[in-house]
Amino acid sequence: MLFSTHWVFAIGRKLPLSPTGLGLRQLPVNKVIGPVSAWISVRRQHVCVGAVLLFGLCFWGGVLPAQGETVAVVPPPDTAICERLTADTRWRVTEIVDGDTVLLDNGREVRLVGLQAPKLALGRRHFQEWPLATEARDALGELVNGQAVTLYFGGREEDRHGRILAHLFLDDGRWVQGEMLAQGLARVYSFPDNRACIADMLAKEREARDQGFGIWSLAYYAIRAASPPEALLTLEDSFQLVEGRVREVARVRNRVFLNFGENWRDDFTLVISGPDRRRFPADMESWVGRDVRVRGWIDAYNGPEIRLTHPEQLEWLGDTSSF
Repeated sequence: MLFSTHWVFAIGRKLPLSPTGLGLRQLPVNKVIGPVSAWISVRRQHVCVGAVLLFGLCFWGGVLPAQGETVAVVPPPDTAICERLTADTRWRVTEIVDGDTVLLDNGREVRLVGLQAPKLALGRRHFQEWPLATEARDALGELVNGQAVTLYFGGREEDRHGRILAHLFLDDGRWVQGEMLAQGLARVYSFPDNRACIADMLAKEREARDQGFGIWSLAYYAIRAASPPEALLTLEDSFQLVEGRVREVARVRNRVFLNFGENWRDDFTLVISGPDRRRFPADMESWVGRDVRVRGWIDAYNGPEIRLTHPEQLEWLGDTSSF
């Protein structure tokens, strides 16, 4: 057995080969079969190299790597759905903060990127807990607490609070984000610098909503209508899903306005600012007359509005066309 590289993976750990690629150096037996004090040194023995690697593969499923090691793992099954992720390190979850945040055994906090679970108060004064926040936290705990998870990245890897932004996969291949969405205990919540897997996540969210699972059984999380705009104004500073028909596309200086009513001074509007326009197609005028579902935070300026920063905030209704 010949090797074209000077490194191989055995039992989840990088092991250096000799420059000729013919032998392993000082592989500790206790890393493979328990606390045995002997060390083995195998040089230029092709059969022995193959045997050690085969032994490692056989016992891989029952051995956890040292904390934070980069491991040679076969991509979990769900990554076949979302191919834009890069595997990183594998850690154990030690604590559940809320329905979309966990602590790892390296002391770092991980935000499950791409979704938003119902929010707990978490010590914030005058913060009203969202419905099913406790249930979402408990469901995430049932799924990952005490379990080893592999971090996968598809965009920005850390937020301004120092939290890791990652997709999490369990050893059995389950995608944690997908599981939470499928249970109806989170909504898709994307950012312009972290957009991988959004189409797959929207599909899981849609299935849960169609079945009325979790949050989708409550009026608190219902999809809102773009009209009348007065109803949306009562939801200012909240994250909402809104459906309506684009009536007009107006360009004013470096901004684009998608108006959903006859009077832009009062009706619901989507706003795309200058720096964000490059992510959208040039012919946005073709959107006039189309029905759309949009997600974002409700602001109030000449009526209710949502700022668009990336196309994944939009779901066109009644067709499967994309940007």
